[in-house]
Amino acid sequence: MTGRRSWTVVAALLLSLTSGPLGLVACGDDEFESVAPAPVREATPAKSARSRLRNVARDVDDARLRGASADPANWLSHGRDYAEQRFSPLSQIHANNVSRLRLAWSFDTGLRRGHEATPLVVDGVMFVTGSWSVVFALDATRGEVLWTYDPEVSEEVGRKACCDVVNRGVAVYRGRVFVGALDGRLIALDASTGELQWETVTVDQGQPYTITGAPRVVAGKVIIGNGGAEFGVRGYVSAYDPENGELVWRSYTVPGDPSEPFESKALEEAASTWNGEYWKLGGGGTAWDSMAYDAELGLLYVGTGNGSPWRAELRSPGGGDNLFLSSILALDPETGEIRWHYQTTPADNWDFTATQHMILAELPIDGVLRKVIMQAPKNGFFYVLDRVTGEFISAEAYVPVSWADGVDPATGRPIPNPSGDYEEGLALVTPMYLGGHNWQPMSYNPVTGLVYIPAQEMAGPFRRDPLWELRSGEFNTGVDATVGTLFSREIVSGHLLAWDPIEQKEAWRHPHGMPWNGGTLTTAGNLVFQGTADGRFLALRADDGYLLWQSHSAGTGIGAAPISYRGGGVQYVSVVAGWGGAFAQVAGDASAAARVESKGRVLAYALVDETITPEVVESMLAARDPEVAKASDLYHNWCWRCHGANGIAGGVNPDLRDSAAALGDAFVPIVSNGLAGTSMPGFAQWLSETEIRVMQKYLIDLAAD
Repeated sequence: MTGRRSWTVVAALLLSLTSGPLGLVACGDDEFESVAPAPVREATPAKSARSRLRNVARDVDDARLRGASADPANWLSHGRDYAEQRFSPLSQIHANNVSRLRLAWSFDTGLRRGHEATPLVVDGVMFVTGSWSVVFALDATRGEVLWTYDPEVSEEVGRKACCDVVNRGVAVYRGRVFVGALDGRLIALDASTGELQWETVTVDQGQPYTITGAPRVVAGKVIIGNGGAEFGVRGYVSAYDPENGELVWRSYTVPGDPSEPFESKALEEAASTWNGEYWKLGGGGTAWDSMAYDAELGLLYVGTGNGSPWRAELRSPGGGDNLFLSSILALDPETGEIRWHYQTTPADNWDFTATQHMILAELPIDGVLRKVIMQAPKNGFFYVLDRVTGEFISAEAYVPVSWADGVDPATGRPIPNPSGDYEEGLALVTPMYLGGHNWQPMSYNPVTGLVYIPAQEMAGPFRRDPLWELRSGEFNTGVDATVGTLFSREIVSGHLLAWDPIEQKEAWRHPHGMPWNGGTLTTAGNLVFQGTADGRFLALRADDGYLLWQSHSAGTGIGAAPISYRGGGVQYVSVVAGWGGAFAQVAGDASAAARVESKGRVLAYALVDETITPEVVESMLAARDPEVAKASDLYHNWCWRCHGANGIAGGVNPDLRDSAAALGDAFVPIVSNGLAGTSMPGFAQWLSETEIRVMQKYLIDLAAD
């Protein structure tokens, strides 16, 4: 080694080598198992994502979306395919080599608040959203920004969002990217340029509606729902023409004013399950997130939300199931007609939505292969239904449940426990209103036969609000909010739960220190990936839950679900990070336990070749910019041992990336003379003023990066 360099410089270089985008492993002999090749399009080093933008997504049509499960290089739809299994058949990264996974690239969105999107990857281009419905197109192999679209949602709309100004992603179809904006617009963008093609308002913007869910494209239509049940709106699902944004059909989820004609026979029948003047309170039932689609059956499955208000006695005095609240609806995608329904929580009284992720699969039930739909809604029970007819098959509690004693196998209805009733006094209910499972997607691995659920255990106090009155544009739950003072970190927890849907029992669990952890991805490499509320990203063995790898590179909480794709022969695992959402907003001390910053990032990981030789290190040293190399060498020779490699402090001593800018002209005399009475020495004997200023600029540049 030549020049004035110490081993500390090499240590810093090795750190960057094992945590950066160098030496990525391509597909080859490192495969875990054989995966049948598919006619796919993927990124290659010779052809950048920017050069491919001209035609990106133009051939994403109905046929390609239906065949997404046979296209492992891409992630074409919200759950990878219409079945929403979130299972990747890629296996270059597997249980035996995942310890070599490193951060390949990262992208900072520049936005705060919650980030909940599932990215889509189409032929080497990633489409992803941040908070406030901002859309980014990135090079999926490098993280380079290709275009950005900001719908410029007014911050005042944030008042209408119950659970943060989040967005869960986009849909792609025939050269367009579709996004639902928080203010209720459905927007179509040119996938190549990000330019606006059309936009349409899907809600009455004078009412407190929002959109946070990802649109879906099924049967040549763009499907979008909405949120706002806490504020007193009536839920519905809409289908739009992807070419021009014209409304094709709209299907309401709860009945309206019975003095007016009902929109459908199903709603007329549903009205008999309501009492009082329910329509004046909105009703709720918003379809704000989950959907799945069976193209063979021609059925679109939509999950519906809670009632408005939460308290059943307020919205429907005298009782009633209140259809179609907290239900799974099977719709005809051509007309929006409700073909069948299943209600998970009749007469919902606790904000037990059924908007949680739904998965389609084929399972052997009592010796017969059944087409099923699976869901773990907020109420704490895991449901398996026949997705052809809506027939109830089974349900068991996947977390502790106090409000019901089980689900009657003959009727498919929960068996109420009186302890869940809070009309006459305070009730401590499990799960509480944030659910045993919330919006964070689960995944299903057809190899292990297990469903991986981001489960959480939280007991919640409920008490009716004796002073309740309808407040237009505000929360109208009917529940006494003052009991929120009982929320503390001691009464909440979370875990990754592997659930056997056939036996309806737990296979294994991996505990976390707190709830509100991220969605899951499972792969053919016998892996399940999940981010955590406190900013870790984990890989566990899918069959037994053994923790194999974790990264602390996010720097913020992770709620979104990861994806996997392939580019240039390399398998990537990517996840969106950004602490936020309902728990982060309302949970006080329990949320603060995460100890993370709210900032948006997109992270992509890949395998690295860990063969590090002296020749590799020498070539890295020689390749550095001379000015940067001089500054880095000065810093690492004199400051590294107390203030960290590459200027990154470990939390013990000050981070000089911050100090270099903050101290300004005072930086030079402090480094020269030290600070009397502290452990900070002076370096005037060894460093000139010019060298110290070179170091200062180096540190300021590091902070900017």
